[in-house]
Amino acid sequence: MEFFSAEFFSALLSIIIIDLVLAGDNAIVIGLAARNLPQDKQKRAIIWGTVGAIAIRAIATVFVVWLLKIPGLLFIGGVVLTWIAYKLLISEENEGNIQSSSSLIGAIRTIIVADVMMGLDNVLAVAGAADGHFALVVLGLLISVPLVVWGSQMILKLMDKFPSLIYIGAGVLALTAGKMLLSEKVIAPFFEQYPLLKWGAIGIIVAGVLIAGRMKKTKRSTTAASV
Repeated sequence: MEFFSAEFFSALLSIIIIDLVLAGDNAIVIGLAARNLPQDKQKRAIIWGTVGAIAIRAIATVFVVWLLKIPGLLFIGGVVLTWIAYKLLISEENEGNIQSSSSLIGAIRTIIVADVMMGLDNVLAVAGAADGHFALVVLGLLISVPLVVWGSQMILKLMDKFPSLIYIGAGVLALTAGKMLLSEKVIAPFFEQYPLLKWGAIGIIVAGVLIAGRMKKTKRSTTAASV
């Protein structure tokens, strides 16, 4: 993948979308962790907590990119990411039990630990979208994480107002998962001979995730309404 090529910018856009969609809850964590601090320390906690989270997530993603080179793990990663895309569509909102801290160091530690724990799905998705390009991992994080931190409330409100944004995010995740699945070394040579078949299979994976997620949400809403 060449720098500043169409493929490069396409992958970068995918990473940014993945980060924004999957990291929405992290913004809530940041707010909860710093809420008991004096106002003059809240900003410092958010900034340093975010810096620490970016550093750890970048290292973790690079490590996962390396792991995905091991035969078989790319396929497994694709399967897991397909499930993550489906869960994104059917998951209920849950802020979790985040303990706030009255000390600056405590708040920073809480932000970093919570981000790492909640960001495992994000790491896998970004690693798949980066396709082994480490610069994309870092650049995507540098662009998207600050957007999540400082534009978090706007992002969450947009998702509430326009539910279709969740489907776009899930579609990007499913697309990345499909590419990972069909890029496995055992499978890839066959699909390289038949590119139309490859994109057809990826399209089926994306459509399957979106349709299954939609059906599950509809069934859940119908069940809730009848109770």
